[in-house]
Amino acid sequence: MKKTVIALYIVVVAVLAAATIVEKYQGTAYVSEHIYGAWWFSALWALLTAVAVFYFVKRRVRKVFVVALHLSFVIILAGALLTHLSARRGMIHLRTGVPVNEYTDEDMRTHPLPFTITLKQFKVQYHEGTRAAADYVSHIVIDRKPYTVSMNNIASCDGYRLYQTSYDEDLQGSLLAMNADPWGIPVTYAGYALLFVSLLWMLIDPRGQFRQLLRRASALLLLCLAGLGIASASESDAAAPRVLPQETAAHFGQLYIVYNDRVCPIETYALDFTKKLYGRRSYEGYTACQVLTGFIFFYSDWCQQPILKIKGSEMKQRLGLPDYASFNSLFRQEGYLLGPYLDDKDVRKVDEKVSIIMELHQGRTLKVFPYSQLSTLTWYAPTDNLPDSMDEEHKKYMRDVFTRINREVQAGHYQRVDEYLDMMQRYQQTFGSQSIPSSVRTSAEHLYNKVPFATILFMVCLTLGILSFLFFVFWPAEGKGRRMVMRLQPLLLIACWIALTVCLALRWTITGTIPMSNGYETMLFLAWAVMLLAVIVSRRFSIMLTFGLLLAGFFLLVSHISQMDPQMSHLMPVLNSPLLTLHVSIIMTAYALLSLTFACSLTALCIRKQAEQLQLLSQLMLYPALTCLGFGIFIGAIWANISWGTYWSWDPKETWALISFMVYAAPAHRSLATKTMPYHVYMTFAFLTLLMTYFGVNYFLGGMHSYA
Repeated sequence: MKKTVIALYIVVVAVLAAATIVEKYQGTAYVSEHIYGAWWFSALWALLTAVAVFYFVKRRVRKVFVVALHLSFVIILAGALLTHLSARRGMIHLRTGVPVNEYTDEDMRTHPLPFTITLKQFKVQYHEGTRAAADYVSHIVIDRKPYTVSMNNIASCDGYRLYQTSYDEDLQGSLLAMNADPWGIPVTYAGYALLFVSLLWMLIDPRGQFRQLLRRASALLLLCLAGLGIASASESDAAAPRVLPQETAAHFGQLYIVYNDRVCPIETYALDFTKKLYGRRSYEGYTACQVLTGFIFFYSDWCQQPILKIKGSEMKQRLGLPDYASFNSLFRQEGYLLGPYLDDKDVRKVDEKVSIIMELHQGRTLKVFPYSQLSTLTWYAPTDNLPDSMDEEHKKYMRDVFTRINREVQAGHYQRVDEYLDMMQRYQQTFGSQSIPSSVRTSAEHLYNKVPFATILFMVCLTLGILSFLFFVFWPAEGKGRRMVMRLQPLLLIACWIALTVCLALRWTITGTIPMSNGYETMLFLAWAVMLLAVIVSRRFSIMLTFGLLLAGFFLLVSHISQMDPQMSHLMPVLNSPLLTLHVSIIMTAYALLSLTFACSLTALCIRKQAEQLQLLSQLMLYPALTCLGFGIFIGAIWANISWGTYWSWDPKETWALISFMVYAAPAHRSLATKTMPYHVYMTFAFLTLLMTYFGVNYFLGGMHSYA
């Protein structure tokens, strides 16, 4: 019977993994119909549940929390079955002033509603001074009673729940999702509640496996780890370009601009501009603000500079390009060099750099002039089509000020340039004060721009981690030097953690939202959590300091060199929920703990010293990790139910999170984790599911969660 349960368990995990791959190539509709919505898929889950329950009863398990934990999954699956069989879902398309009393299901059939709904007004709310949507709001009337439906704010009436989904381009219509699930949701939520209680109970039960491991850890403290001792040559002669003095360029960088759909200092735009072109924060000793203003005021000089970083060896060889090319070198007598090859991905990346320079030269990106009209604040660039209703004084100022500044720049009158910049600052404060960030946010952004936290910390953490690992391996003997290093290690890790805390706090201050809304920020948070956990656990297991430094350095390195985008922007309206903080932070804590279990197992396999103690340490982190992972997954399900009307949609990220939970749940069973080295092999390969959940979904499978 045990082998049958294990076999069915493996089959379910394999089917889930295969379904995400099939969805990549066949589409969501295909897997929804032929896999997730098929009778055999439900039957497979039912068979696994029935066999597992029979085996569970046969073993006569008496621990209350163990019974409650496994019962919670049965209840959750029962709730899912009820939802599948009895829930009604559909879409309601509303036009302003037109009563509607029916909805359309996914098969395009219409069904009656027990009430009449009328759209009174739909509006898109924007972040002040930008075109970044803050919320989508439908004001509706249901049988003469007013309701408001927006993102993360549903309306309920007679058991029907309404969710904001989309809207018509003319803003005279709104699309609401409808969900009526009176049986499935209560049962499923009851299962979630029982799961949360039993997971916590698993950690605090004096007779539970986790508490037994803690007692073993105390007994083995003195023995643990004692044995482990654990520019291109072709263009390098380009003449030095003219630039503004560093102080004047920095003054220009203090002006505000609408960039990435938010109001921020031009300094931020300059850093991103330089990094996109050159791959670094500065160029040949020139600051980012000097590079940006160089392209604005000394365009011909900077078009000759080899500042465009070229990637792709095959493309470089085919087009005869160096590692760093100038803007001018891409335009030859026969035309635009890249034109015939834009179907190539590497060529398109270089073309994007060219477009960035051209848009700046045309003035389209310099949205530095705020103007309020009919209670709507808009920021304009000097070359924008200004509204006819704008008074001539404002139009003249916006058209002429850069011409005047350029005249003084060319004449070398930098004091006059500073005076013009001061006037522009006063203009922005006077006419754009509603949208300009506070002085605290602005100061935080200047500090964040000044210090490349992730770059510095990944180098420091990786270097210290490698040195620490070598120290434990090759310096096993006790002595004064060893004790000094042991005292220094936690101080260094704490210093790195404090620096990363400052980095995250600055991003939080700048954006006003917790910094866990994209891949870059979650990588930073994961490194932060790993450091914190390593410091805490190191009081019992000193090797955790080494693991903490190495893993934190790795996560920071990934954030530094990967395709993740460190730019800050407003949250999408659907993400603007307090459940985001709970969901992401708890999930990231689980990932941090499971990353440390991977470090333990990999070390045991490579060095084969103190493998039993490393297994103990790994198991000590496994149980809290499972608790956090379970909490995170099902809090996310509750959030999805609040936002989209369905707590589980088999999105690739959801599916792989469930796979990870199931894979890591196996070694939490004592009978499956008795042998030390097989345990370490299993935990090493189990980490691949975590990598797939985070990176594989984001960069290969895609789906609704791919922004994370």
